[in-house]
Amino acid sequence: MTYRGRFAPSPTGQLHFGSLVAAVGSWIRARSQNGAWIVRMEDLDPPREVPGAAADILETLAAFGMESDEPVLYQSTRTAAYATAFARLREAGHVFPCWCSRVDLEPFGGIHRDACIATADPARAPAWRLRVADATIRFHDLGFGPQVQDLRESVGNFVIRRVDGWYAYQLAVVVDDADQGITEVVRGADLLDSTPRQMHLQNLLGLPTPDFVHLPLALDASGRKLSKQDHARPVDRSKPLPALRAALQFLGQCVPDANDVAGLLSKAVSDFDLAALRAVSSAAKCKIDPDPA
Repeated sequence: MTYRGRFAPSPTGQLHFGSLVAAVGSWIRARSQNGAWIVRMEDLDPPREVPGAAADILETLAAFGMESDEPVLYQSTRTAAYATAFARLREAGHVFPCWCSRVDLEPFGGIHRDACIATADPARAPAWRLRVADATIRFHDLGFGPQVQDLRESVGNFVIRRVDGWYAYQLAVVVDDADQGITEVVRGADLLDSTPRQMHLQNLLGLPTPDFVHLPLALDASGRKLSKQDHARPVDRSKPLPALRAALQFLGQCVPDANDVAGLLSKAVSDFDLAALRAVSSAAKCKIDPDPA
């Protein structure tokens, strides 16, 4: 099967160093496998989106020598596909309406494991949750190694359609990965915990499960993940080489001696070392369960 990878930013601000690391890691991995690299814009959360951010991200990626091999997919245009998947889950009895608030679930650690606590209220729209039975999900991440998660205990019944009617990330990403034929997902370790939910949905919908490579996270001085919401400093697209070299070094890769973007990326692809990336990830010690059985 031809390798197909993707980079899926959210248009909530400019591209910062942490996002650049994910872009570089996914792009180099795809090119090292002679595969396709596709950009998908995860624009499913209008309140958090910043006008013009999507275009700005694409311009920044281009300045760093990375452009999508196919037309950029915008999740906001994919409502019909998500609705079809949701209807299949509903018909099979896998989803249920829920009026529980975060406050309702606080005594249970925020986890919805059994019946709804809140009373149904026909005057307001519910969220829709996926019913999670007892299930232990195991997989081998090519970056962080063996992973295991008791889905019911750790996550519980999770939302796949929000109160505002928008479909949740977990459902959208599964549908899009299948429709785009993604064979391997390379992304930040902040999404490692989401992988079992996505695998569970793939099983229920009869969709293929790609391989996964989670990358270590770039943290700020206080040890928090760099994020647009915390106003992480954007990368300077007028001077791409320093940030590209820093991203490669962060991923444990050799930093080529090149004076232009194309030359640096070309050499980085030929020198790509998955074992070195694993070593960096292992040192980050970011596992769902540090001692899987």
